[in-house]
Amino acid sequence: MRGGGMVQVRGHRGRLHTGAGDVLVVPMAEGAPRAALARVDRRLADALAARLRRAGFRARADELFVHHGDTPVVLAGLGPAPVQPEAWRRAGARSRQEAERQRAGRVMLQAGVGAPHDMVAFAEGFLLAGYRFARYTSDERGRRTVRALTLAHQALEPAQLRPRLAALEAMVVEVFRARDLVNEPASVKTPGFLGEQAQHLAGEVPGLSAVVWGPTEIAAEGLTGLVAVARGTREEPRFIQLHWAGPGARQRIALIGKAITFDSGGLSLKPAKSMETMKYDMAGGAAVLGAVAAAARLRLPVDVTAYVPATENLPGGGAQKPGDVIRYSNGTTVEVLNTDAEGRLVLADALVLASRTRPDAIIDLATLTGAARIALGTLVAGVMGNDQPLVDRLLAAGQAAGEPLWQLPLVREYRDDLKSPIADLKNVSSSGEAGSIIAGLFLQEFVGSSAWAHLDIAGPAFADKDLPHAPRGGTGFGVRLLVRYLSDLDAGAPAKRAPTKRSASSRVRTSPSS
Repeated sequence: MRGGGMVQVRGHRGRLHTGAGDVLVVPMAEGAPRAALARVDRRLADALAARLRRAGFRARADELFVHHGDTPVVLAGLGPAPVQPEAWRRAGARSRQEAERQRAGRVMLQAGVGAPHDMVAFAEGFLLAGYRFARYTSDERGRRTVRALTLAHQALEPAQLRPRLAALEAMVVEVFRARDLVNEPASVKTPGFLGEQAQHLAGEVPGLSAVVWGPTEIAAEGLTGLVAVARGTREEPRFIQLHWAGPGARQRIALIGKAITFDSGGLSLKPAKSMETMKYDMAGGAAVLGAVAAAARLRLPVDVTAYVPATENLPGGGAQKPGDVIRYSNGTTVEVLNTDAEGRLVLADALVLASRTRPDAIIDLATLTGAARIALGTLVAGVMGNDQPLVDRLLAAGQAAGEPLWQLPLVREYRDDLKSPIADLKNVSSSGEAGSIIAGLFLQEFVGSSAWAHLDIAGPAFADKDLPHAPRGGTGFGVRLLVRYLSDLDAGAPAKRAPTKRSASSRVRTSPSS
């Protein structure tokens, strides 16, 4: 398998010879040094055990101990038993970082603890930690040295491991693509650029199809929120659809991703400091494109479509003004009191469009509110929805994938804060309180009777500092979570429904201007 900076990953049953690599990694759970060192050469194990006692190494999560010898040995702490998959991922990531510091080319994992499936989690963290966005650097900081990773375990069957590693590669490729898109400067990453990337994906991955609407189609489809937000920029908006229909699909899922390629706040202008990272305001769009592409690479048995409304939000001469009213294609009218609450305006278009196809579930991802980042920090996303079983499945998928969610309530009483004296809704609350929940209540107005969940990924979509799995910048948050959710759908899925006929106005076509 190749991925994560062209690293070849393979499995090995039994014990490795230390001379077969440049660095040997030994994972260790707290309180289990003997089990961890059981598969290591006896002399080396004795030397390591003696050093560990003197150094007080406890094998806590994220703790590393390096023993320098003919072949350097990295002891990677896993924390207390039972060891969770995320601890294995983080151990893989930390081990990758140490291997790069030592300029190692070949890394070996000799596991005396854990199960074969834990080796895949270790490899996942190892690969994810290899990402660098070095397109605009002129030095060697972005160069990777690791070329190969060997996973050794006494119960591991290499032939059975290969398909899991291949699936891991397919997912990591799309996580890295999402990170690349987020990290691109906004001057490059225009709405038109995102549309081209979707079309490129459709040509690259068998079974994917892309539709990109330009201004003419967007207006004809009645995507009035997208039109309104795009009025302040010279860059033409795009509405992107990326579709995969897996063999034997029994469920249809709509994934919606906000893609504001740069958000100045419009006429409700942000402070200069707040704009420094606003190229990341399209991270939801990048995540859903990556998830659908990964589903196609994995040939998952699901019918899934990504809907991505893409535009800049700038204060140009034609920009929408506070007090303007938008009339959506479902008849709902919205008074825009704050042009910096623009994400919900473009998501509303996509929600209306997706709900007309009557999917089994609609899931939207958006860097929507600073309130979510304040409440949950940079490692957890908020989730809310109108269907608890759907929310529960997403919570479980996030936990399994290492992209955790925390459920927020859709408090019905707060709906009154969205009442407008001149329209059906305002786009912001007058009180300024419960910002993430208010945004969710606003979006709920556009989903009709569909099962729907909203993920506010404003916190974890962009890292302000280096993380074990990712350097500073775009994290690709949501790709792994959604792939896990889509992978688990087939179990207990209902019988496939007949597809809903599309109206003539929503037929698939590509704008000549795109």
